[in-house]
Amino acid sequence: MTALSQVLSCVSFPLGFPNQTLSCRQRPCLEQVCPNLTRQLAQNELKQSPLLSPPKCWDYRCTRPHPAGISNENIKAECSQLFGAGLLLPVWILTNSLTEGCGVFTDACSVPVSEIIAVEETDVHGKHHTSGKWQKMEKPYAFTVHCVKRARRHRWKWAQVTFWCPEEQLCHLWLQTLREMLEKLTSRPKHLLVFINPFGGKGQGKRIYERKVAPLFTLASITTDIIVTEHANQAKETLYEINMEKYDGIVCVGGDGMFSEVLHGLIGRTQRSAGVDQNHPRAVLVPSSLRIGIIPAGSTDCVCYSTVGTSDAETSALHIVVGDSLAMDVSSVHHNSTLLRYSVSLLGYGFYGDIIKDSEKKRWLGLARYDFSGLKTFLSHHCYEGTVSFLPAQHTVGSPRDGKPCRAGCFVCRQSRQQLEDEQKKALYGLEAAEDVEEWQVVCGKFLAINATNMSCACRRSPRGLSPAAHLGDGSSDLILIRKCSRFNFLRFLIRHTNQQDQFDFTFVEVYRVKKFQFTSKHVEDEDSDLKEGGKKRFGHICSSHPSCCCAVSSSSWNCDGEVLHSPAIEVRVHCQLVRLFARGIEETEKPDSHS
Repeated sequence: MTALSQVLSCVSFPLGFPNQTLSCRQRPCLEQVCPNLTRQLAQNELKQSPLLSPPKCWDYRCTRPHPAGISNENIKAECSQLFGAGLLLPVWILTNSLTEGCGVFTDACSVPVSEIIAVEETDVHGKHHTSGKWQKMEKPYAFTVHCVKRARRHRWKWAQVTFWCPEEQLCHLWLQTLREMLEKLTSRPKHLLVFINPFGGKGQGKRIYERKVAPLFTLASITTDIIVTEHANQAKETLYEINMEKYDGIVCVGGDGMFSEVLHGLIGRTQRSAGVDQNHPRAVLVPSSLRIGIIPAGSTDCVCYSTVGTSDAETSALHIVVGDSLAMDVSSVHHNSTLLRYSVSLLGYGFYGDIIKDSEKKRWLGLARYDFSGLKTFLSHHCYEGTVSFLPAQHTVGSPRDGKPCRAGCFVCRQSRQQLEDEQKKALYGLEAAEDVEEWQVVCGKFLAINATNMSCACRRSPRGLSPAAHLGDGSSDLILIRKCSRFNFLRFLIRHTNQQDQFDFTFVEVYRVKKFQFTSKHVEDEDSDLKEGGKKRFGHICSSHPSCCCAVSSSSWNCDGEVLHSPAIEVRVHCQLVRLFARGIEETEKPDSHS
């Protein structure tokens, strides 16, 4: 290690390296590498690319011998050579406190330039500064860096770090340099269309946006056009008619229902512009160039939780500000060559379909309707007979039970997409079997529930979700079949959604990774007669004499991302990475900053 490297290793990293990091870590005592020399470098050799740091770093006295082999002359010569060659760029120290008298960094962080929100000049006149060292400056100048700070449970926080220096020109040089760097981050949005649902969840959407999101957008110089929705499907209708060219993205403030509206409007508008017939089950859909941002303000916020790792509004707003991008699969649901809906999270028949259908009749109960309908549906214990046929996703590199969840920069999603594209090219040129001649698998029987998930479907109540290893952008869906079983066993299955145990480890549960599937109810041709017998399918339909039996009922409904679909016969196809969100996926490791 060179002399200069040993000094800088205890101070900070240079800007301009590939990761472009403004960095300061917990370091050994600066006195071990001669703090007096560090001060000299900052005052002399580094004037063109100065060291900015808290005052104590400028006031150390060398009380120990130099480390072996290091001399002032060696370091000065190497420093001058590097700066003269332009190989070493400005150095920053981001720190809030130093251990009194010894020079040990006790509270520091590392901030990528890509996670800087904004930089602004700080007015220091008339303000009281706790550090006597800075008060000794005749005319102090300062600027503040607004950046992202990691917190617990995947949350992001807005943090500020202020830097001081005695020269106005130096301060302006830093401001200009950083602003130029931020301007080069072209993935960041400049102008957004915002839809706010004032009724979703607890009715706090507008308040959440004004208090937690709008200030961040203003700080990042993001302009917005805001539409507060007044009726259902207003966002979808607006997206079909509005001029989209002036926007860099769309933001929805609300729950999963609000996101679904925006999703349908954006996909529909894109396909109409591209001349694609959405009603054709095998149509190749065109991805939209606009990203969708989700500010969670609903009751479940499943999509946000599964893509960010938390349902925190400030975290989601920061992902939008820094311009994150995450590609996500979308499933199209058809019946008789007619598009019914798009799905990105849960498509559930039987148990979850019955819950959403019953809860719609009890909206006056508020959020409690889901708990009431869930208990009622569990006690009713209805099962449904039908046939499921599916096309396995041979292109995927993972499996539903491999225990590898989808994370930021997911290898499974990248590799699966590549293999899917290769598979489609081979089929196009006749080198591989086309979809219509591929081998379908068929499963018949009586089912308590049939679930198809494009993502884990995690939420606060179920942190691992319905399918913990489901991936957001691998071009597949996890098809979960829960066959007829006793109430006790079904309860055991449901409980495992709330803990770390394998929820697929039951003889009555089957899970497949598929790219397309069809379902037909056994009684699909008898819908008219089923309606006449609707009165027999009420809450009282519990077999008291046989509490473990499963009562066969003609047909259920589909729960499509929280909306009811009444068709018992559907065809579902997964479209790989059709939409993009302002997100980066759940980060693998959490390293919350210790500084405040």
